[in-house]
Amino acid sequence: MITLITGATSGIGEQLAIKYAEQGDTVIACGRNTQKLAELAKHNNIKTCQFDATNLQDIKAATLGYPQFDRVILNAGNCEYVDDARNFDSALFERVINVNLLSMGYCLEALLPKITSGGQLVMVSSSVTYLPLPRSEAYGASKAGVSYLAKTLAVDLNDVDVTLVHPGFVKTPLTDKNDFPMPMAVSAEKAADYIIKGVNKRRKEVHFPYRFTLILKALRILPLSLWLKIAKGLTR
Repeated sequence: MITLITGATSGIGEQLAIKYAEQGDTVIACGRNTQKLAELAKHNNIKTCQFDATNLQDIKAATLGYPQFDRVILNAGNCEYVDDARNFDSALFERVINVNLLSMGYCLEALLPKITSGGQLVMVSSSVTYLPLPRSEAYGASKAGVSYLAKTLAVDLNDVDVTLVHPGFVKTPLTDKNDFPMPMAVSAEKAADYIIKGVNKRRKEVHFPYRFTLILKALRILPLSLWLKIAKGLTR
């Protein structure tokens, strides 16, 4: 199996690359950080590919030598929070949408035609999409777009299975900067285990940790007016 993973130089992506390589897959670990890519290349079964996921031509040029993949995992992303919604920061919004959502479109154009018939496309979103949460105007909007994109691809693709991943809080260098509690957070290694298990079973959605994500899903049945009162209370 040939598995390509974007965002493989840190957090969930790094753990996925290592674990799939240990299972015997040929892993194409992708990212921008040359030092981290060099470290990953020391592992058996891992090849590296450097590109900027927000640059279509960069992706196409970097992956030119790879004619096909059995599995593509689109995991690259970033998170910035809107601290003052009244004075909305459109530059921040653009950055997050560009990295988390537009990059998916670029990767799909460059990589989707190379996925073998019967192969798999995995797109990593976030459980933030289940409910509107404080300060998440940019991050939540970008991940909501990813989720909808994955679901529509699942409708339209007949020979490629699509798995949508909705993680809860995961302890990574990206979330280390969070200045708020992260209930039921799991390690990046555990997150990778959840994803691999779900992908191997070709599930349409993988969400974890289950207790946390099921609580969020249950809260979606509340009237929006009631949830907004609860969410506003979270900011006090």
